[in-house]
Amino acid sequence: MLKCYCGSEQNFENCCEPFIKGYKNPDTAELLMRSRYSAYASAAADYLVETTHSSTRKWHSRASILDWSQSNKWIKLEVLNTTTTTVEFKAFYLDTELKMQVHHEYSTFKMENGKWFYVDGSFT
Repeated sequence: MLKCYCGSEQNFENCCEPFIKGYKNPDTAELLMRSRYSAYASAAADYLVETTHSSTRKWHSRASILDWSQSNKWIKLEVLNTTTTTVEFKAFYLDTELKMQVHHEYSTFKMENGKWFYVDGSFT
């Protein structure tokens, strides 16, 4: 069985996959962020679009998300800090030239109608 990409040590099918397939909704901003990382690692672009807040969705095309998702090899996720509506994390990946990269982001999330959405992030 495949361990979840998000680093939880659970199997993917019991961790982030139910969120990505729409069987469950994440209960926290951190769980949404972890499932979004897993969606990048598994090229689930539709989930990434659907879980982006409507106020910022226009800046995230499915095609560009899918391209970035598939052109990198996702190595690991480190969650550094969380609050109710923010998550600071580092996503480690190999780029198209197989060079190690680190995406360090402070993400903002919003609960709307009982569901969490990614709003935006700042990068360091």
